[in-house]
Amino acid sequence: MSSTILIVEDEPAIREMIRFTLEGASYRTLEAEHADQARKLLQCENPDLILLDWMLPGRSGLEFAEQLRQNPKTRRMPIIMVSAKGEEEDRVRGLDTGADDYIAKPLSPRELVARIKAVLRRLKPRDADDQIEVSGLVMDNVSHRVTAEGQPLDIAPTEYRLLNFFMTHLDRAFSRSQLLDQVWGDQIYVEERTVDVHVRRLRKALEPSGHHRLLQTVRGVGYRFSEKA
Repeated sequence: MSSTILIVEDEPAIREMIRFTLEGASYRTLEAEHADQARKLLQCENPDLILLDWMLPGRSGLEFAEQLRQNPKTRRMPIIMVSAKGEEEDRVRGLDTGADDYIAKPLSPRELVARIKAVLRRLKPRDADDQIEVSGLVMDNVSHRVTAEGQPLDIAPTEYRLLNFFMTHLDRAFSRSQLLDQVWGDQIYVEERTVDVHVRRLRKALEPSGHHRLLQTVRGVGYRFSEKA
């Protein structure tokens, strides 16, 4: 499954150019004209990266980036800041807010795609070293252990990878085919019903701590991992 990029840009012509470029590179895109619209989108979407313009109407891109870094749901989400401000001081300021990269306008389509690929590639190893915590359920990717309120849970390797994906993509519903691509990889042929088997095993493994309730079935879609009922 291709990565999803949220484009936050108030100028329609630039936003359209970026969308055309990214979709041509097989990315899925979401669009917002300002920070408030982007914030609402993030309540129901979980993009893999945010392309954020500095000069937005109302709340600036800098302010929005700082707020994203303070929110537990979005603090790990990669951000590339885009701005006509190309001076070194401006680039440093943008990066200091928590942006992972900075691109100056006018944008080069080839550079834009290359920067996005580089950020996504660079952040994967870092994410794998972090602890992930959801409602007292802790996944430690260094020791490869899962604990709930300090008590270890017995999670098999495939279920571990499945749980890792769900915990890093909270509140987002995924189809069985999407889960196959993300967890098993598109190089391996596995029937979609296999996902159901591993979801059942994962729920059983999470039952002792009560966290099985977070792994929800979404009718007509697939599965979602969420703290919300």
